Amino acid sequence: MAPRILLCGDVLGRLNQLFKRVSSVNKSAGPFDALLCVGQFFPDSPEQVEEFTAYIEGGSQIPLPTYFIGDYGVAAPKILLQASKDSANRGFKMDGFKICDNLYWLKGSGKFPLFGLSVAYLSGSKSSGVQQFGTYTEDDVDALRAIAEEPGVVDLFLTNEWPSGVINRAAASDIPAGLSDAVGSDSTISELVQEIKPRYHIAGSKGIYYAREPYSNVDAVHVTRFIGLASVGNRDKQKFIHAISPTPASTMSSTEIAVKTTNTTLSPYTFVEIRTSPTDSTKRSSDSVSDSQYWRYDVSQKRQKHEGGHGDKMCFKFVSSGSCPRGEKCNFRHDIDAREQCMRGVCFDFLNKGKCERGPDCNFQHSLQDEGNRHPSRRPAENTRSKECWFCLSSPNVESHLVISIGENYYLALAKGPLVEDHVLIVPVEHMPSTLSVSSESEIELSRFQNSLKSYCKSQEKEVIFFEWASIRGTHANLQAIPIPSSKALMVEKVFNLAAQKLGFKFVAKKFDSIFDGRKFLKSQIDGNSSLFYAQVPGGTILLHHVEEKERFPAQFGREVLAGLLNMADNADWRNRKHSKDEEMKIVEDFKSRFQEYDPNC
Repeated sequence: MAPRILLCGDVLGRLNQLFKRVSSVNKSAGPFDALLCVGQFFPDSPEQVEEFTAYIEGGSQIPLPTYFIGDYGVAAPKILLQASKDSANRGFKMDGFKICDNLYWLKGSGKFPLFGLSVAYLSGSKSSGVQQFGTYTEDDVDALRAIAEEPGVVDLFLTNEWPSGVINRAAASDIPAGLSDAVGSDSTISELVQEIKPRYHIAGSKGIYYAREPYSNVDAVHVTRFIGLASVGNRDKQKFIHAISPTPASTMSSTEIAVKTTNTTLSPYTFVEIRTSPTDSTKRSSDSVSDSQYWRYDVSQKRQKHEGGHGDKMCFKFVSSGSCPRGEKCNFRHDIDAREQCMRGVCFDFLNKGKCERGPDCNFQHSLQDEGNRHPSRRPAENTRSKECWFCLSSPNVESHLVISIGENYYLALAKGPLVEDHVLIVPVEHMPSTLSVSSESEIELSRFQNSLKSYCKSQEKEVIFFEWASIRGTHANLQAIPIPSSKALMVEKVFNLAAQKLGFKFVAKKFDSIFDGRKFLKSQIDGNSSLFYAQVPGGTILLHHVEEKERFPAQFGREVLAGLLNMADNADWRNRKHSKDEEMKIVEDFKSRFQEYDPNC
């Protein structure tokens, strides 16, 4: 039986009115499985806070599982910050941070299964400022672009604001009077919805109910239905609750999912308005979405919306796949040489702009590769030093002031944007994709570094966690070492297992008497066909996960798990912990003085 879902627009804190209506609908047409809310969820005035908090504190009951993305309004920061610190919300929560019984906050962006449906979401609204709640980040958008590349069809896509241009090609008689793109519309969402191609797209924020005719998608057989919902208790009595019962795409045949109704239109986002004035053609609104969809990972275009033409920028669609549906009409360059480099594992941003903003977090090459290094998705495994490498000591990009101790085969360095005090990296001197690919002789030196860090942390009543993301696309390896209070040591394995469960996998756990024996086991697990993530936790246990080629695995998984354990959610992103060069030099000198008696190279 298909799941039955209720959709709701801006709640504005009016939970009494919302749940009274939900209970009525549930009684007459239910039962329904869940309620999904878009638009502002929290009150828009202090007078409604008491009614709202009665549900949060358990005085009033929420009748069915309710998920929201509009994380802004009066009292939002206090309630959401408290939820973020709750121990029950540690680890990865793509399926929602629990606020109270039956109420879940969909934070940032992500995708999760709900009664068999695939649900993607973008929480918050667009903003040029930096706010902790209520706005989405560039990383949230990039995460959804990555989700769009995953196999399978997204059933529901939730956003707060409407996509710009959604009324293009729509029947004029169905468009609500006064509806405009000028307020409550977002061109970034237009780009995302073209890439994700959901079966249903639900949005709020305009205070208007509008169910658009289905429209076809480029490069997909199924249609998308857009539903805009009004706010709870609106004066115009517009519809703010909508019921759907979609069969999950994952259970449908290709014939079933390709069915189109007679009123299906072409995509509103490929519509190009014909201008009669040459002057007008140069004044296209910043919300226009004609061709930018094909320049998918050029961040400057996506985020800044250059007013001029696209110049000599390359088409992501062509470079990544070898073809572009727009052909000669594409406004971006179809560069065959760039396509060849992409097939050899070279970063698209590096090819397109000459640099990559992701730096060491990028999983692709930042230098042009010879013809022998051809693979559709992997970086070359050869030990070539790149002038772009952040970790090669001979590279002009290395930040040598972060180096703490240098051995023959490894060096120790302060982590950029450290999670906690004394967060360091053990880095091979040679340009290697993982520490598991170095020689057996080098393992002895690595074990010395690890043992010295364990002794140093023990003197401070701490334990140290070692972990590495050994990717087959790896550039220059680094083994992370993060100290935690000894009082939390027993919780480490449990928290990693919880995070793994949220991502849908289970760690292989093995216990060893020594670091050397553990690493000998890890080296035996390298097969060249999959990446590895492993963590060495207190007690001699190694947690290991083979990451398959198409598996979506967070590059910062280890750090994010430990940030949750230590109640430092904001520190999970290293960019939130960046220091000036002078501050970093001071941190390094302080660490050196404390670590000197344990340093194997002193």
